[in-house]
Amino acid sequence: MSFPRTQVSWFVMFRRKLLIICWLFAAIFSAGSLHAQHADGYQIVHAYPHDPDAFTQGLIYVDGHLYESTGRNGRSSIRMVELSTGKVLQHYDLATKYFGEGLTNWGGDLVQLTWQTEIGFVYNQFSFSLKRTFHYTGEGWGLTHDDKQLILSDGTPVIRFLDPQSFAETRRISVTDEKGRAVSNINELEYIHGEIYANIWETDQIVRISPRTGKILGRIDLSGLIDKSQLTDSNAVLNGIAYDAKGDRLFVTGKLWPKLFEIKVVHHP
Repeated sequence: MSFPRTQVSWFVMFRRKLLIICWLFAAIFSAGSLHAQHADGYQIVHAYPHDPDAFTQGLIYVDGHLYESTGRNGRSSIRMVELSTGKVLQHYDLATKYFGEGLTNWGGDLVQLTWQTEIGFVYNQFSFSLKRTFHYTGEGWGLTHDDKQLILSDGTPVIRFLDPQSFAETRRISVTDEKGRAVSNINELEYIHGEIYANIWETDQIVRISPRTGKILGRIDLSGLIDKSQLTDSNAVLNGIAYDAKGDRLFVTGKLWPKLFEIKVVHHP
C-alpha cells in the first residue's frame, strides 16, 4: 500500500514539529531543574590555622572561642581552641571505646555525641568536668540547637529534635531535596537564622534545611575552598560549621584540615 506524496510530506513535517516541541519542553524542564539545584558560592574572609590531626566532628563558636569535638577511637576529645592561632587552650580526652561526634552548647554546658555507642556526654563549659551522660538510639553524627530543643543527625535523612533536659525525642523531620527525594549522610549541623545548616558527608556542599518541613532551602558549594594537595588522608573531608552570632561570622573546616576558614556566602540570583 502506498500514500500520495502530499500525505507523506505532511506526515514528515508533522513529525518534525512534534520533535521540536518535545525538545523545547525537555530544555525548559532541564533548565528548571538546574535552577532548583543551583548553589550559592563563597568568598574567603580569613584563613586561620587548624590542627591537622583534629578529626573534626563538631564545631561551635561560643564566648570568643571555638569549641571542637574530635573523633576516632583513642583520639576523641572536646577542646577549646583559640581562633587566631589554632592553639588548643583546654581539652578533655574521651575513653578509647568512644568515638567523638557532634557538639553543641546549652546553657553553661557542652553536649557531645558519640558515634555508635548510643551515649552522649554533658560537660561544664568552663571546667570541662563531666556532669552527666544520656542515651539515644542509633548513631550520633551532628548536633546543634534552636531556642528550645537540641537537634541531632544520625547519617540518615532523619533529623531528630530532643528535649535538652530529658533528651527524649520530641519530633523528627526527614530531609528531602528540591525534587522531594530523601537526602542521606546529613552530618555536622549548625542552626543559623532559623535554618539548619548541614554538611553532607564526603561532599563539598552545605545544605540549608527547613526545621519545620525538612526541605532543602538552598545549597552552598565550597568546592576549591582548600588545596587538596594539603590533605594527606582520604577521610579529610569538609566537616565543621560554626557561627558567631554577635559578629555575624561563619566558620568552616574539615576533618584533618590544616586550615579553618571564615567565609561569606555569595548568593546567586
